[in-house]
Amino acid sequence: MTAKSMGPNDAILMEKIAERVALVTINRPDARNAVNNDVAVGMEAAVQATEADPDIWVVILTGAGGKAFCAGADLKAVSQGGRGTLGTPNGGFGGFVHQPRTKPWIAAVNGFALAGGTEIALSCDMIVASEGSAFGLPEVKRALVAGAGGLYRLPRALPKAIAIELILTGEHFDAKRAYHFGLINRLVPAEKLMEESLKLAGQICVNAPLSVRSSLAVARKAYDHTDAELRKISEEAGLKNMQTEDFKEGPRAFVEKRPPRWVGK
Repeated sequence: MTAKSMGPNDAILMEKIAERVALVTINRPDARNAVNNDVAVGMEAAVQATEADPDIWVVILTGAGGKAFCAGADLKAVSQGGRGTLGTPNGGFGGFVHQPRTKPWIAAVNGFALAGGTEIALSCDMIVASEGSAFGLPEVKRALVAGAGGLYRLPRALPKAIAIELILTGEHFDAKRAYHFGLINRLVPAEKLMEESLKLAGQICVNAPLSVRSSLAVARKAYDHTDAELRKISEEAGLKNMQTEDFKEGPRAFVEKRPPRWVGK
């Protein structure tokens, strides 16, 4: 599949790069893939397109050019009073950080992921990063607040003291340190970034897609509910999953000693 422009221009590109796997690329390398209105509109369109396509089970998100995953908000747009154009009503910043999604997203971070770039990466379900990449929430250095989820998602992803230090100092932290503290799933040389991201996506795609989505939906709520509430949510997810065709196919394939044939129904 040839890369398709999402939105009014080529700020966001989407293509199918493997069976069941789509690649979404923030395509503003000259601006270090900073978020402007075109990016926000295109990202929202990309989420909607991947959600609607039954042949896409996992999405990889990356930035063009190799130097930056995303440098956050386009400060030129902010300085001109255009901060309201950096998001969408449903998706929030970048058309993404609050956008409802049922399918797993993997951030393939190449280079800097700063400010809103870190927040976009944190909004994904997993992160694969190149060894030279770096993260950070430097908003306090510009009298801003990281209002796109970073102030609560980073403390969930890192030890509290480390997260607060990074938030209050605004300093960068490199991928090696991020990997040490469990912020990212895989740390690889830059030339292996997409290969490793595809490998992770492939490991997910061998599983029943509806089971994956149901499990992901519960896992995403782990910090938002009590154990009793989560038990009920899990039970409901399990009962709903039992109504699918794939629920019957899994045990049948095991008994027949063959790979399962998932239909996503």
